[in-house]
Amino acid sequence: MQIQILCIGKIKDQWISEGISVFETRLKPYCSMTLTVLPEVRIPENASAAEENLVREKEGELLLSAVKEGYYTIALDPKGKMVSSEQLSVLIGDARISGRNLCFMIGGPLGFSKSLLSQVREKISFSALTFTHTMCRLILFEQIYRAFRILSGEPYHK
Repeated sequence: MQIQILCIGKIKDQWISEGISVFETRLKPYCSMTLTVLPEVRIPENASAAEENLVREKEGELLLSAVKEGYYTIALDPKGKMVSSEQLSVLIGDARISGRNLCFMIGGPLGFSKSLLSQVREKISFSALTFTHTMCRLILFEQIYRAFRILSGEPYHK
């Protein structure tokens, strides 16, 4: 199974990068992971709503153009369906059984465009809390790892 993670903007905190590296290593026995970091579109200072929408549209186009052909697209969005670790493991398990590859998308600081959200297959959320878009990467990697441990019946998930 192949999993692609697409995100906007570089990580500025070393500890987040280190955490992602730990989970990339842990995930190798379960799947082939690809992390693609796309450039953040500059947000003008004191941006108007129209300028913010333009940034979201440009970032959405970057994300959609980077999706590997045939991948099942999932956007991490605060307004998406709230999923538990167990529910995520079912989603990943179903994809694995059906031979489907997954593409998870994490937007930039302004979130996703309406256009992108209308084109993805699923929209999910991990929490009602707000996280930085870079923190979401680490959480996503950990949750994918947890999902595979759940699917394998291995100790990790409590």
